[in-house]
Amino acid sequence: MLSTADAFAIGKLDAHGQAALVASGEIPPEALVEAAIIRIDALDPLLNAMTFRDDAGASARAVDVKGPMAGVPWLLKDGLDYPGMPNRAGSRSNRDAAPGTTAFAYTKGFDAAGLVPIGKTNAPEFGLLPTTEPVLYGAARNPWALDRSPGGSSGGAAVAVASGMVPVAHAADGGGSIRIPASCCGLVGLKPGRGGNLRAREHHVIEDFIACDVLLSRSVRDVAWAAAVGAGRLQQAKAHVQRRLRVAVIAENLDGNAPSEPVGHVLRRAADLCAALGHNVETAALPTDGPAMAGAFQTLWGYLARDAVNQTAARFGSAEAEATLEPWTLDLARDAGLLTATDLDRAYTNIAAGTAAFARFFEDFDVVLSPVLRHPALRIGELAPTRTFEDIWALMFDYVSYTPLQNLTGLPALSLPLFEGADGVPIGSMFTAARGGEDLLLELAFELEAAAPWADRWPRYSVANPENCKGTQVEA
Repeated sequence: MLSTADAFAIGKLDAHGQAALVASGEIPPEALVEAAIIRIDALDPLLNAMTFRDDAGASARAVDVKGPMAGVPWLLKDGLDYPGMPNRAGSRSNRDAAPGTTAFAYTKGFDAAGLVPIGKTNAPEFGLLPTTEPVLYGAARNPWALDRSPGGSSGGAAVAVASGMVPVAHAADGGGSIRIPASCCGLVGLKPGRGGNLRAREHHVIEDFIACDVLLSRSVRDVAWAAAVGAGRLQQAKAHVQRRLRVAVIAENLDGNAPSEPVGHVLRRAADLCAALGHNVETAALPTDGPAMAGAFQTLWGYLARDAVNQTAARFGSAEAEATLEPWTLDLARDAGLLTATDLDRAYTNIAAGTAAFARFFEDFDVVLSPVLRHPALRIGELAPTRTFEDIWALMFDYVSYTPLQNLTGLPALSLPLFEGADGVPIGSMFTAARGGEDLLLELAFELEAAAPWADRWPRYSVANPENCKGTQVEA
């Protein structure tokens, strides 16, 4: 039986560090799962990252598990299908969902590597908000500041990793949902380019077009490993950049607005760090029509909401859909009902133009450096799904006005926790590369991690600060 102190000490290690304990024979793989359960018991009542736990199943799976990551615990995002775990997608309409039976190629790769899934993490309804405050589960809390959002939609995953409950957790990104929580919680968040990971869900034209999956971690080496496994390949990114890069700094968002001062300050520091490392850093303008791209994203987002509402109504009836779905989901779907075929045609035309513009842009530059979000992590409640449609629309598409670009154009992008705001809450820096440039981003990330290491920076509520982890529920 592990002590809490031992469990917390293990929790300070990344996935590679935990796997090394098993490989060396110091502990058996089931001890890693036991340690994670102890940490979740201590931390989750405070942070509300978990939505489903399978302690017994995970403990059983960990016995005699094989692979390079044998016994390393991980969590899956609510919204991802996995055998034996319900997929509620953060929605009251799915509160009675049965355990799943489907295993997609993406998760099979991590199972084969020896990772042990122990539960699912908090996420907004159908992933439609960049914060994590579903009515079904309540708000997940940022371990750096409990009154702040961890971002979304993979907010619960980010909380679990940032606090040290687990070293890695699944995240999915349809408009920033990997990079946003990585930025808010101080993690490494890679969004693979279009087609950059194995199939993780059923076929869906819009999801296949804009969504992708990865594992969040505190370390670049974990994410580099996970990116290779998730893409079904053996070769991983090298631990250093082979050449000096041409870095374009784009500060303005899709609407042509500058970031808030705290975000702008972090952007300038990130640019200075790149220059100090010998990279050629140059200020540049967005090479495409930003408002047109923003409008295209809003159109596709409305279609996703409309699809979710229609599917719910088909299963349970329109009255049940109205009673169980959140106001934001219903209102966004109603707004999307006003869209026409012309609107969708315009969206895809603008996306094609933006994609072509960036292909030309990357003939002159290797990497783009930009903010992840226009503002630091929001306070819980600012984007609650019960707020008015007009309030959410105005704030959401201003807050999330950098990350949709990469989903629309299919480009890979990466958020790194290089710096924090004056209040100590992380503010990520986003790097974007041309199609197929995932490894280039990770190679740069290895260099930046060595130059401005963050391994010893931990949130106030984490395994590094056990005196704050009393398991007391925070009042809303």
